Amino acid sequence: VRERVGFRRFEMKNGVMCLNGQRIVLKGVNRHDFCAETGRAVRRDTIRRDLLTMKRNNINAVRTSHYPNQRALYALCDELGLYVMDETNLETHGVWETITRGMHPVSYALPGDRMEYLPRLTDRVDSLYERDKNHPCVLFWSCGNEAFGGRVIYELSRHLRALDSTRLVHYEGIFNDPRYPETSDMVSRMYAPVSEIRAYLAKHRDRPFILCEYSHAMGNSNGAMHKYTEYAYEEPLYQGGFVWDFIDQSLLHKDRYGQAAYGYGGDFDDRPCDYNFSGNGIVYGDGTESPKMQEIKYNYQSIVARVSATRAVITNRSLFTPTSAFACVATLARDGIVIDTAALRINVPPMKSQSCHLPFKKQTEPGEYAVTLSFRLKEDTPWASSGHEVAFAQGIYKVKGSAATPVCRPLRVIRGDFNTGVEGNGFRVLFSDLSGGLVSYVYGGKEMLKSIPCPNFWRAPTDNDRGNGMPQRYAQWKIASLYASVKGTPQLARKNAHPVPRENGDGSVSIDYTYGLATVPAAQCSLRYTVYPCGTVRVALSYDPVSGLGDMPEFGVMMKLDADYHRVRYYGLGPEENYSDRCRGARLGIFETTAQDNLARYLVPQECGARTGVRWAEVMDDRGRGLRFQADGDMTFSALPYTPHELENAAHAYELPPVHYTVVRCAMQQMGVGGDDSWGARTHEEYLIDISRRCFFTFCFRGIV
Repeated sequence: VRERVGFRRFEMKNGVMCLNGQRIVLKGVNRHDFCAETGRAVRRDTIRRDLLTMKRNNINAVRTSHYPNQRALYALCDELGLYVMDETNLETHGVWETITRGMHPVSYALPGDRMEYLPRLTDRVDSLYERDKNHPCVLFWSCGNEAFGGRVIYELSRHLRALDSTRLVHYEGIFNDPRYPETSDMVSRMYAPVSEIRAYLAKHRDRPFILCEYSHAMGNSNGAMHKYTEYAYEEPLYQGGFVWDFIDQSLLHKDRYGQAAYGYGGDFDDRPCDYNFSGNGIVYGDGTESPKMQEIKYNYQSIVARVSATRAVITNRSLFTPTSAFACVATLARDGIVIDTAALRINVPPMKSQSCHLPFKKQTEPGEYAVTLSFRLKEDTPWASSGHEVAFAQGIYKVKGSAATPVCRPLRVIRGDFNTGVEGNGFRVLFSDLSGGLVSYVYGGKEMLKSIPCPNFWRAPTDNDRGNGMPQRYAQWKIASLYASVKGTPQLARKNAHPVPRENGDGSVSIDYTYGLATVPAAQCSLRYTVYPCGTVRVALSYDPVSGLGDMPEFGVMMKLDADYHRVRYYGLGPEENYSDRCRGARLGIFETTAQDNLARYLVPQECGARTGVRWAEVMDDRGRGLRFQADGDMTFSALPYTPHELENAAHAYELPPVHYTVVRCAMQQMGVGGDDSWGARTHEEYLIDISRRCFFTFCFRGIV
């Protein structure tokens, strides 16, 4: 029998897990042996694809949840350099959960203390050990998953230690049944927030702590993951964990019209089922990366830096590799355009920090400057080609200056019985008292709007939102978005004064609309449009706080354009979708996408495609005509083929209606996506919109021809 072997030393030193003498941090992911086309029968090339994706995104560990994986995985992990937690085929989730819910006593546990199960489970452990014992990638033997505690699993752990003293034994289930604490060599939890880990380790300093599952990646998720990864370098006893999980467990099938679709629980007339609860992957069912991977890669990178205009402090978290093993490219961009590039020689030893001078002069020309460091492979490796980026860091600074004011001919205001027109050089704007708002914006002879811009306070609930009851708590904001009514329109209040345009000293014209919101208690908001002679329309949305209303999912303005305007070019954080609690992996730059490509392929349609930190965005047709949206500062921007309400009404992508519009949303803020878990954990407070204070948001739009 020929088998490749390797050498390494894995041990516990002073309560800390060490590899070859160095403290390790698990930047891991749980992986099921699964393929959307072949189910549990996974080909070797599929396994290799999965592991290459992990390596390219800085994942260093894989847990074989919840059974031994195919032999090929271990050989490939040896070759590519991935740590493995090798798990015994044992799970009795249904029994375990009834105990924790108080439905049955501890004696109901399976296997629990029922010693008749020990020989059968020992046989499983022996098979696992004998097959995989020569693979150096295996650092942990895991006794199983979610089978509560008891003597049987304790005896399994003792048996594993007797077989192998070079590895550690893991089992999470004893956290709920601590009668046999020696079952696991480490404290292991699932989905504990950082605050709980911190509180536990403040009192218990005898063993390391890991999360065998965390940051539940169901749908649009993985918000605030950085809190975990940063804590791993603050607290020596917290040594990382495994994101749940790697791939959406969806099955490729045909819908009723013969089109390929990804199905989930219930789509095959299976009842009972967990519906889309198997859609927890950071990659889609076909193995391609979801937008969430951008954040995973950044949080797991081993080189981090604080970058200013002329200096950078670089920390190398690698255990054995100096930064000199990578090429470092520095770029300087002004307002998103690269104006200088330099190759740097940076040699920071493993586990050290170092300050270095950057070759760029501090700029004096007005604009926003981004200094970016990119660490890349110098040569091909078994898992990526030369030039592949393994880490990046970015610093941003501004040089203030006065903007030039364009000279344009004066505006002409035409006031009718029910409409107000504003006309300038090459454009005209129409406001309607009957409809209550901006009904037309013609630029270069082309009508740009397909709907009246309206206040929007809602997003299509994410899987995490549904799991924590957000739609039930905040449903008033959905109703407020759908049924906001303009006060003073003839249909609602014939005796009230209609909005009156106001001519300003700078030659602009303003008109205000006040909306009554269908909330209890009642609330209102205001939209002010200001038209400038150059064709720019400034939109100002304001809201005064009303006590007694739940958190607001979004604060912004929504409008529809023709679907021909599908190309999106923007200056902001990207390139992938990002949210207030999931934007660490995004970088500032100019990016291009489409409204359709912004529609992430989550199993159930939900909020997706937003970008934070957007300074400006252009939504154009194939000829380059369209609208340019500009923030006063920055904004959260979205351009999708559907409204939040259309997304919310579909359980599958194929249930979405034909595309007729590009739906643009410009927002002061959208609440974060959360992700500590998907069945109760809420978005962290600092990523919510503070509606206890007055909210005010402004942006501009102008035609492009």
